[in-house]
Amino acid sequence: MLSPKRLKFRKHHRGNLKGKATRGNTIAFGEFGLQALEPCWITSRQIESGRRVLTRYVKRGGKLWIRVFPDKPVTMRAAGSRMGSGKGAPEYWVAVVHPGRILYEIKGVSEAIARQALRIAAYKMPVKTKFLTKTTLKVSKEINQDLPVGIKN
Repeated sequence: MLSPKRLKFRKHHRGNLKGKATRGNTIAFGEFGLQALEPCWITSRQIESGRRVLTRYVKRGGKLWIRVFPDKPVTMRAAGSRMGSGKGAPEYWVAVVHPGRILYEIKGVSEAIARQALRIAAYKMPVKTKFLTKTTLKVSKEINQDLPVGIKN
């Protein structure tokens, strides 16, 4: 599965999931994308299962970008261990996802195939998601620019 090659520190704090995604919230590489609508941790196994679904459904056609990477270790204590004696060992890796973050992008396939492939990949994700196209993002940004200052759509 996905995991970093090396780290500065083996164990991380849990952090928080407040706020919206300010980076990685627009389609940058492909034509179609899958956007997270809720905050969560997505494990490396969930990312990998989504990737496998996408590549299989498009029959290895088109190009796929994975826009999240699991670089946060989640630690667990051994089952039945007593309280105390420090933090557990790293068990698996997660990507911290805020609302608005693009998870996958795809290019080189028709919209119908991309929509269906990303819908199947969305079933593998632990959050509600939304299908995006590059044109819908441009239109929504233009609408927001036409509105008076302080009012956003």
